[in-house]
Amino acid sequence: MSARLSFFGAAGQVTGSMHLLEAAGAKILLDAGLFQGRRAATNELNRKLPVDPRIVDAIIVSHAHIDHTGRLPYLVAEGFHGPIYATPATRDLMAVMLPDSAHIQESDMARLVKHGRVPKDAQPLYRMADAIAVQDLVIGVPYHRPLNVRKHLSIEFHDAGHILGSASVDLRLTEGAMHRLVFSGDIGRPGLPIIRDPQPPEGPVDTLIIESTYANRVHDPIANAEAALGEIVSRTAARGGKVLIPSFAVGRTQELVYALHALHRRGDIPAVPIYIDSPLAIDATAVFRLHPEIFDRREDLVGRDVKLFDFPLVQYVRDIQDSRKLNALQGPAVIIAASGMVESGRILHHLANHAGDHRNTILFVGYQAEHTQGRRIQDGAEIIKAYGEEVVRRAEVETLDGYSAHADVNELKAWIRRLGGPIRRAFCVHGEQPALEAMATMLRGEGVREVIVPEHGASYELT
Repeated sequence: MSARLSFFGAAGQVTGSMHLLEAAGAKILLDAGLFQGRRAATNELNRKLPVDPRIVDAIIVSHAHIDHTGRLPYLVAEGFHGPIYATPATRDLMAVMLPDSAHIQESDMARLVKHGRVPKDAQPLYRMADAIAVQDLVIGVPYHRPLNVRKHLSIEFHDAGHILGSASVDLRLTEGAMHRLVFSGDIGRPGLPIIRDPQPPEGPVDTLIIESTYANRVHDPIANAEAALGEIVSRTAARGGKVLIPSFAVGRTQELVYALHALHRRGDIPAVPIYIDSPLAIDATAVFRLHPEIFDRREDLVGRDVKLFDFPLVQYVRDIQDSRKLNALQGPAVIIAASGMVESGRILHHLANHAGDHRNTILFVGYQAEHTQGRRIQDGAEIIKAYGEEVVRRAEVETLDGYSAHADVNELKAWIRRLGGPIRRAFCVHGEQPALEAMATMLRGEGVREVIVPEHGASYELT
């Protein structure tokens, strides 16, 4: 067997997931994610493709988050025309997420041109038509249904328990001696609302590519997160304030709505209005409603077959004019809006209008990457930038780690042990440097013979 694995994203960092597998006479990309963070640096990384898209044979997508799918439209714009394999739920989520990403690309470029920060002939990374064209190439592959991608190369998706439709990928190379490669994707947590627990592919592994986001950290228990959310909402409402939640539109928003629904049914939060202010979150919630077959039926509200995302307190805000009306809203409320890292989206105008009020709370419920405004606010920054203006933050800042969709150190170790081993070789990706080193140490402690933390652009022969 002659095979090579190269790392062109989420290597030495968290975003931009993209790994190139050259095997069975084909070039296969595992994910094609967008780099996120400082504009100049990420723009250069996003535009610099490691391989000519016209000669890529296929792309295998682990899940729909933009840091794993956000460069698919760019690859299509640059000539990719092969199949894209994903679970059916991931396919449906991409149908709403990628056009939204294209809209952001186009809007950001128009704003930069208007303010003279880029040349007038500058182009966005991709356009709406490119995002829509992606869907023509996506093939939905259900969990646990092996598929021959080509001769001597098959794949099988296993539920990664991270977001709806997320998958760990089990690849089998059968040219010569059989070689089994497992790509973990992003690994979720047992007990997350709505979705099922992670189900790793079991058995001996020749090559493991494993995410490391929280390999150096222990999360608060998920069971405590709902109670903590209720306490923050109640405390903020008691002083007449609003809870402003920058949230990923896919996964986290639906989990929050589920939790607020449960708290409301038990009478554990006051009857304050809850606004989901994100067209993407509204569309993503519609996709969730389409896929109850992969919900965790053991959960209380799921088992009762109630409408998980619809209850008297919640209102979905699609129109931008209705969103702006929330700026003048009097009294307590919960406002959940994109983006998750406070880099763009409607959360910015809510922070511009409400972050200066000491009665309010800014609540983070998910990972904030280095060099993003979300991380700076989370770390205590007193100045928030929105639409070219600076706002002095007086609002309280809280973080709930319990709602993280990424496994912590103990949950990652349990996932590795459930593989069953042995694992011959492992590559640690999708993490900041301390987390990557912690994952490497953990894997060595679990008996993995060879553990590598690859640098961006590094390439390795698979034997």
